Amino acid sequence: MQEHVAKALEWNFNLLKMHLADFSDSDMLTRPVPGANHTAWQVGHLICFENRVVKAVGGSMPDLPDGFEQEYSKETAKSDDPAQFDQKDSLISLYDRQRKATIAWATSLKAEDLDRATPEGLRNLVPNIAAVLDLISSHVTMHVGQIQVIRRKLGKPVLF
Repeated sequence: MQEHVAKALEWNFNLLKMHLADFSDSDMLTRPVPGANHTAWQVGHLICFENRVVKAVGGSMPDLPDGFEQEYSKETAKSDDPAQFDQKDSLISLYDRQRKATIAWATSLKAEDLDRATPEGLRNLVPNIAAVLDLISSHVTMHVGQIQVIRRKLGKPVLF
């Protein structure tokens, strides 16, 4: 089970990196339509979400840089100021450290841990640890779909 979870989380993160491999820092700030989130904000959001959820269910995660969660909050999603967001390589590097910690936590789980209930504040979204692992992967995949639309707007090759 642990090997399967680790492979799934690795594959999922590699899918995201593959979709961003040919993005420039300016591409990261492209919106598919007005009001939709650009890729830089989406990646920062994914990092914050994963860090927060894994910590909330007892996993150990590296601390995020000071102010990072505020930089990628709902309030900053509307900003197009390049100075307000990290560059692509920095985001991917930070996410890589977070994902490695997520994988380490996931592979430390025992089969019986998967049924363990999550804290009450998360329970309506993810009732147990198995659902947390599913959500981490599906959340990234959902954003990859949004990034695919941005790829098309930018005229980049369709990957699938």
